[in-house]
Amino acid sequence: MDKKDIPRIPPLAEVEWSDEQRKLLGYAHREGGFYNVIGTMARHWDASKALGGMGAHVLGPTSRLPARDRELLILRTAWLCKAEYEWAQHVHIGLKAGLERDEIARVKQGPQDPGWSAFDATLIRAADELHAQQCVGNETWAELSAVYDQLQLMDVVFAVGQYTLVAMALKSFGTPLDEGLEGF
Repeated sequence: MDKKDIPRIPPLAEVEWSDEQRKLLGYAHREGGFYNVIGTMARHWDASKALGGMGAHVLGPTSRLPARDRELLILRTAWLCKAEYEWAQHVHIGLKAGLERDEIARVKQGPQDPGWSAFDATLIRAADELHAQQCVGNETWAELSAVYDQLQLMDVVFAVGQYTLVAMALKSFGTPLDEGLEGF
């Protein structure tokens, strides 16, 4: 959808919140962390809570991936899915996780960009393979396995899968960019 389009599913306004939503979403709203993704997903509250659980794992302390690596995977997924909202949010998050602006720009070029370390290129290739074949290829798996343990390997797939689902949802629902964020 074009960012000028009216959202197909608009973010849930605070006046529409149930008591449970008020209890769970109120803090983020008061602290300035209430984003359009949260409001949009809150329209389907049961699904939002389920999806939020996996999102909390991927972005939170239970994931075994270093934050920088996770953000490379998410940004590449956003780029491949042409998910502008996801890209815009994770540029901001990626910078906080230690990515440099030039690295974020190179995410668009893919794993063949000569500026990547061998392992960063492998991470980006893993996202590419998951996007194209829904499976990490044997060579890429072996390269990841040389650095990552079994749980980290699983978290690579979980991160790309979670953000592929989020990309599909936000694009289909027409979720608008939050104020202050820049898309592609």
